[in-house]
Amino acid sequence: QNEEKWDFVLVSDIHEMGSEKEIKRKKFLDELSKKGFTIKKIEDTKLFYGVRAPQHIFWKYQCLLTNPNSRQQNSSAYQDVPVTTRIRVVHFILQNTVTSDLEKLHDLMKKKVFEAAFPLHKKEEIREILKKKWARWRVLFKEQPIEEIRCYFGEKVALYFAWLGWYTYLLIFAALAGLATVAAGATVFSSSQVSKEICDANNTIMCPLCDQNCSFWVLSDTCTYAKVTHMIDNEATVVFAMFMAIWATVFLELWKRERANVATSWDLYGWDEEEEELALQLINNSQHEPRPYQHSYFRSTIVLILALLMIMVLIGIAHALVIYRAVAMALFTQSEVNLLSKHADIVAVMTGAVLHYITIVIMTKVNWHVALFLCDLEKPRTFSQRENSFTVKIFLFQFFTNFSSLIYIAFFLGRINGHPGHYVRIAGHWRLEECHPSGCITDLFIQMAVIMVLKQTISNIMEYLIPLISHQLRKKKKRPKKRNLMLGEEEEAEDPCKRQWLNNYELNEVNIFSLFNEYLEIVIQYSFTTIFVAAFPLAPLLALINNVIEIHMDAIKMMRLRRRMVPRKAKDIGIWLQVLEAIGILAVIGNGLVIAITSDFIPVQVYKYMYSPCMRENHTSMDCSTGYINNSLSVFHIQDFEPHTKVLPEFKGQQIKECRYRDYRNADDYTYTVQFWHIFAARLAFLILFEHVALCVKLIAAWYIPDVPQKVKNKILMEKHSNLRNELSTTEYSTEV
Repeated sequence: QNEEKWDFVLVSDIHEMGSEKEIKRKKFLDELSKKGFTIKKIEDTKLFYGVRAPQHIFWKYQCLLTNPNSRQQNSSAYQDVPVTTRIRVVHFILQNTVTSDLEKLHDLMKKKVFEAAFPLHKKEEIREILKKKWARWRVLFKEQPIEEIRCYFGEKVALYFAWLGWYTYLLIFAALAGLATVAAGATVFSSSQVSKEICDANNTIMCPLCDQNCSFWVLSDTCTYAKVTHMIDNEATVVFAMFMAIWATVFLELWKRERANVATSWDLYGWDEEEEELALQLINNSQHEPRPYQHSYFRSTIVLILALLMIMVLIGIAHALVIYRAVAMALFTQSEVNLLSKHADIVAVMTGAVLHYITIVIMTKVNWHVALFLCDLEKPRTFSQRENSFTVKIFLFQFFTNFSSLIYIAFFLGRINGHPGHYVRIAGHWRLEECHPSGCITDLFIQMAVIMVLKQTISNIMEYLIPLISHQLRKKKKRPKKRNLMLGEEEEAEDPCKRQWLNNYELNEVNIFSLFNEYLEIVIQYSFTTIFVAAFPLAPLLALINNVIEIHMDAIKMMRLRRRMVPRKAKDIGIWLQVLEAIGILAVIGNGLVIAITSDFIPVQVYKYMYSPCMRENHTSMDCSTGYINNSLSVFHIQDFEPHTKVLPEFKGQQIKECRYRDYRNADDYTYTVQFWHIFAARLAFLILFEHVALCVKLIAAWYIPDVPQKVKNKILMEKHSNLRNELSTTEYSTEV
């Protein structure tokens, strides 16, 4: 039985004898044979080469990497190497074996000498356990078998699932808080004075929304919109934003503890990636010289400039979306179709969000190539260094791709468009969009909702269906029909390996970025869940639903639809932790800005405590925000419209002399009023206060929850102590002898 255990399978097309490809293939296989590898060839529609490494390679590996105090034991301890380690070592040697033409497997695959190289999914007990307990839809809410995942896919994959599971578990609390916020908005704050005033404003005539043939309109038309806005934009949101800032910190701190537990139980505390790589290089080639560390300021500068250029391009795309919305708004308002012209603003926002989603999909592909190119410019020393530098770049690009138009809606929309009679225009023609009279936060809410729902549903469906369909297609394509035997002719017995190798070959291929993609998707989702959460309190709930499905979808993909990943060792989630910490800080700034700038929270408070009737007379029974809407609208005289504006001066049969618009300006010369500067100061003060308080609370939480549990610290302490004690006793023994 032992004879048939193969570590790796190489697949190649059947080349003609004596062709260049055939000679290259033979050279490579000869190099492997020199290293003592056993090679088995099976011919089908392709050529399959099974590869098994000699035992002495793993003995060397254990010798180099076991801790010193276990080296005294005899060599019988060297028998058993875990399968994941076997695959990892063999994969490294295959990738780094050089032929006499100085070509590696990577180069040969580019030249189509080999088509694929992969480890096998074998019929092992552990695989059956994983299929039963993990890779099926029935176990949706059960705990994941992390230990088994580690034994089958290696530490890196197991840590990803441990982290994703932990994040999903903690999302429950965030989702409940978000639901509570929305519920509070729908019940406690639904009868708010502000939205009541908008609904009662039958006589407040507002300035037209476009330049040509737009009529005046009455504020009470936007009654429902105002109610929706007030569901999100109320006092509860401020508390919720604060809660989410703390939640992000607590999540990371608790994850660090969880990770420390995992790392000690897997005996990874002393493990060092660099040492592992050096050991593998020496096993592969005992003459190997390590590549020294290098750093070039010139290269770094070039990379920095190019990265900044790319970010500029991404911000430019966000500007293009803004222009689209301004133009679309103008065209929709003048449209013949009644439905379009009536709801022009909502249609423009919706189509804008869908366009934004499409640019996200396209730019993701572009970002990928740019980040890889920048990585190659840097010439990182090791694979893990390359991975880290790639992670940071792709995250930055993806962040700007996903968020630049949200940042515009949150902080610039309606703040830079001038006022009636003096609008800011694109190319001197189209007016920039304005916020809705009941506040800008609803625009942000719609944009976030559309992107999150689209991104998660479409991405998930594609992520599952594409591998499924391509697997089915490969199956159909690869099966040759060989069932026409002559009478009395015996069919030769089929090699038992053949079916297994073919089945594995028919699965979808994996690459080094397969796991990376999963991380990136969840980290971008984490940004959506924390950064603008004040505008979209349901984000954690959507993320929670998505993740529960995502875990099992990834599991099914890895077990049933993809070839086996090459197991990799790791003791944490790597640079992603720093990325998550950066997002945590951005979340504090982002939510502070949303409440200070986007929401109407501050203007209402300023009005209540400085300008409301409560301040002038002692009305205890009265709601202090009475009159807020009238106060927040400025007056504009019709005769001051720009000459090319065609406005119908009649409205419902009456001549109109003046209209209202949302701003704090004087009626005579349209300069800012004192109240505008009061509100501006209050916004700044709130922002500074909110951010400092939230960051202090984050720091306190980080200090309060230790990164490493006491249990783990004590375990390491005891191990160090007993090791030193053993050393001491052996030294004393040898001196006595």
